[in-house]
Amino acid sequence: MKYDQAKFLPMGDRALTMEFGDEISKKINAVIRRTTKAIEAHKEGILEILPTYRSITILYDPDVLSYESLVEQLRSYEGEDAEEASQQVKLIEIPTVYGGDYGPDLAHVAEHAGLSTEEVVKIHTGTDYLVYMLGFSPGFTYLGGLDPRIATPRLESPRLKIPAGSVGIAGSQTGMYPSESPGGWQLIGRTPLKLYRPEEEPPVFIQAGDYIRYVPVTEEEFQAIAHDVDAGTAQIHTQVLEGGALHE
Repeated sequence: MKYDQAKFLPMGDRALTMEFGDEISKKINAVIRRTTKAIEAHKEGILEILPTYRSITILYDPDVLSYESLVEQLRSYEGEDAEEASQQVKLIEIPTVYGGDYGPDLAHVAEHAGLSTEEVVKIHTGTDYLVYMLGFSPGFTYLGGLDPRIATPRLESPRLKIPAGSVGIAGSQTGMYPSESPGGWQLIGRTPLKLYRPEEEPPVFIQAGDYIRYVPVTEEEFQAIAHDVDAGTAQIHTQVLEGGALHE
């Protein structure tokens, strides 16, 4: 449910959380993105902005901006919901090889769903996913829109090392690991794209509010794209679409 008015929660003496609702929804996410853009346009005294599924945490300098004045400023951004359908959005294609060593849990996801592995791949690649937020590690994507038919619980025991680019499922979420790290998601595939590039600006080419479309590739195509990534010649395929084409 989206709140009629945002709630403000103090987080120590130099941060607060602005909470918009109690569920994951496109409507709440649209308000979060609109509010984040408004804050970014008036950043005096604001040190960092951290948007999440249903809230924004703002770190601020109390010597420049008091808690009361910050709340007043943030209240001024509230109003009618953004007309999301009229906004342009970026759709990013993510080439992904599924199964085998690249997606060791694909068979388990299929068994859990009562489907074949081919059906799981078809379902997973048949949806354009909204990037609700980035977190956990730099560039880790939390995507909305996973088909409930292939929702699968996390692993009972997390892996200590997951390869960078791994595509996984955890409950009703899907997402990607940008760097090698521990993790408990069910791994169904991997992309050869480098999702976190600390040497570049910005280091993450995917942002909250973008859409992701997984495109299945063969192992040979994966290796060819990986070669181009290493050579710095890989092309990331994107489209700019009207928001109404992607929203319910």
